[in-house]
Amino acid sequence: MVILNNILKYLLVLPLIGTFFLLISSSSNKLKLKSLAFNFSCIVFIISLFLWLFFNKSIGSFQFTDKISWVSNLNLNFSLGIDGISLFFILLTTLLIPLCILVSWDSINSDLKEFLIAFLVMEFFLIGVFCVLDLLLFYIFFESVLIPMYLIIGVWGSRERKIRAAYFFFLYTLLGSVLMLLAVLYIFYQVGTTDYEVLLTFSFSSTEQKFLWLAFFASFATKVPMVPVHLWLPEAHVEAPTAGSVILAGVLLKLGVYGFVRFSLPLFPVACFYFAPLVYAMSAIGIVYTSFTAIRQTDFKRIIAYTSVAHMNLVMLGIFSFNNIGIEGAILQSLSHGFVASALFLLIGVVYDRHHTRMVKYYGGLAHTMPVYIFIFLFFTMSNIGLPGTGSFVGEFLILTGSYKINTTITFIGATSMVIGGCYSLWLFNRVAYGNLKKQYLNNFLDLNKREFFTFLPLIIGTLVMGIYPNIFLIPIHTSVNVLIELMYF
Repeated sequence: MVILNNILKYLLVLPLIGTFFLLISSSSNKLKLKSLAFNFSCIVFIISLFLWLFFNKSIGSFQFTDKISWVSNLNLNFSLGIDGISLFFILLTTLLIPLCILVSWDSINSDLKEFLIAFLVMEFFLIGVFCVLDLLLFYIFFESVLIPMYLIIGVWGSRERKIRAAYFFFLYTLLGSVLMLLAVLYIFYQVGTTDYEVLLTFSFSSTEQKFLWLAFFASFATKVPMVPVHLWLPEAHVEAPTAGSVILAGVLLKLGVYGFVRFSLPLFPVACFYFAPLVYAMSAIGIVYTSFTAIRQTDFKRIIAYTSVAHMNLVMLGIFSFNNIGIEGAILQSLSHGFVASALFLLIGVVYDRHHTRMVKYYGGLAHTMPVYIFIFLFFTMSNIGLPGTGSFVGEFLILTGSYKINTTITFIGATSMVIGGCYSLWLFNRVAYGNLKKQYLNNFLDLNKREFFTFLPLIIGTLVMGIYPNIFLIPIHTSVNVLIELMYF
């Protein structure tokens, strides 16, 4: 039991230990460096599975809690703990990091040690975001994630515009968080602490809630991202290496969703109800606008980037439905999007490594030469649309069911994303899979190798399990969402 009580500490420390071993390693053998980082990330994932295995699904309070005095004079503590909401975001993070290292096995050759260190440091920050129970520490981890991601885009990006994209990403997301820092400082001086569990017992006035909600909204909406603060995402995706796009779509976009669910809803419930029409309007515009924008894109990555914006704006409708069904659907859809969007960017990386272009017009007829690749591409295309039997269908169905109870018009607009999604997803698949081979542009038609296939395997299994038996995920989430709803209404 002592080991279980300290399991979150181990999850936080292990990526740093891996980073330390990489730093002191004098080996120039790239295989050894990659193996070291991959093994440490796999150990972190295996340990994170014990969180799920020993998680008590019948209680909605925080589990595996730990508290270390940080700055005693200011009553600041390093508090750790997870509930059903944060549990699966941690699992998603620890799963995708080893997959990112695996997909970069042959494609990253320059500054390899620094590249691996960036991912292990990012894993430390991401796990910290999802398990700290202190608002100030959350903010520190939340913003620290930008540093390794900025380096991954700016240093290992694929084109000359990577520096511009890195600055775009950093400035957009950082400037959105300046107001949040002011709000955190205000909360500290009002309450005397930033301990999350203490803040839940404190009642802010209606006016305070509205100003604080807007400050948090500026930060979280940029991370989701919501229209019009979404412009950094397509640019960052296009310039980032494959592994960078995977972690960006798989986990970093979920930080905004997690922030809304963890902080905005329980701490500022009055403001959430007050500003709900604003969120509905922004989400509806975002869903329709980015879906149509995706149709006219010619770059493989830009298409998937805009679809990510549409899916995450649909998630916002679920969060602000203010009922169990919608919020649980939003969390499940976020997890499903983490699997599906990551897989789609991995698929782009596979053909980019072979042909060094992402322009869709150069592809065609790959079903004849890469049948395994096309089968997996078809599976995740169907998942992206929301085909029954996949996790996306369950998540979207719950979101639309929950939001229908609040606003039927917005739900109808949100549902159009599934129709438009079918248009751009199937059209993209048709252009890539069928037609004539364009041998004047492409000359390497090798199908997936074993490493690439086993990179996709856990994502395929996760998507199917989530779609066929979602209760595995929904039961742990349900009790925590119940507690969240009680905090909002009572």
